[in-house]
Amino acid sequence: MVSTKIIELLNMDLRDEHGAIIQYLAHAYAIGEGEVACEIESFAREEMRHLDWLAEKIVSLGGKPSLDRGTMNMTGKSVPAWMANDVGLEKGAIDQYEEHIGLIEDPDTKRLLKRILADEKAHKAKFEHLVEKTKKEGLKDIRGSRKDNTARTLNWGISHEYTVILQYLFHSYMTKKPEAKKQFEDQAINEMQHLGWLSEELAGSGGSPVLDHAEVDRSVKTADMLKVDINIEKDVAEKYDRAAGKTNDPGLKALFQRIRDNEKYHMSVFTDLLKQEEKE
Repeated sequence: MVSTKIIELLNMDLRDEHGAIIQYLAHAYAIGEGEVACEIESFAREEMRHLDWLAEKIVSLGGKPSLDRGTMNMTGKSVPAWMANDVGLEKGAIDQYEEHIGLIEDPDTKRLLKRILADEKAHKAKFEHLVEKTKKEGLKDIRGSRKDNTARTLNWGISHEYTVILQYLFHSYMTKKPEAKKQFEDQAINEMQHLGWLSEELAGSGGSPVLDHAEVDRSVKTADMLKVDINIEKDVAEKYDRAAGKTNDPGLKALFQRIRDNEKYHMSVFTDLLKQEEKE
């Protein structure tokens, strides 16, 4: 099988890993604090690792990782129904990975897909257990219909964080500079934390996190990546600062200020990298 066909299959898997991450995070945030939510988030983190492995393999084959979101099933009116949907998502992933393992001849790629397949089988079994566990515990959807200015600000932040996670990951895969790659990865991880903090704050205060992203920059030259990322960090730091100034909630003010300071740090790191890049 030629590389272009392998890349096509791997990007199909990548898109579905992306969809699984968002589905599982949405379910975890909607359940709120507790053991089950933490367990679901751990599955999402494992899917993130799969996404990373697949993206790196795609780049090594000469391709570009897809940023599209694949299969999701966000139906269901109860937590056990969500867990059943997650079982179904894992079943679909298992079937697809087994199919792709059979189609791909390259031994390194087959080995990678078999490794991911083992995780998906474990996830399916665990979600099957969670169907019954959530029934017994009577877990409910904690989200509400809050749509005031604070809820809108939190959802704006969620959309921003989701966008830059994808953007920094894409930049980390495409750059050929080791230090830039490391920093893009590190800042993406920090943005993932922000996404969780904001989503949990909104769900816990009667709102409903909207996990959608804006347009993602797809620059492939490191200097161009850094220029875009510096500008977005400068803009968002100012917006978080304004949000902190408008709220009377001390906890929320502290959250916005913490994220603002993180964003300023990202901007500083990217600025130093750009200076190094322009010297070369």
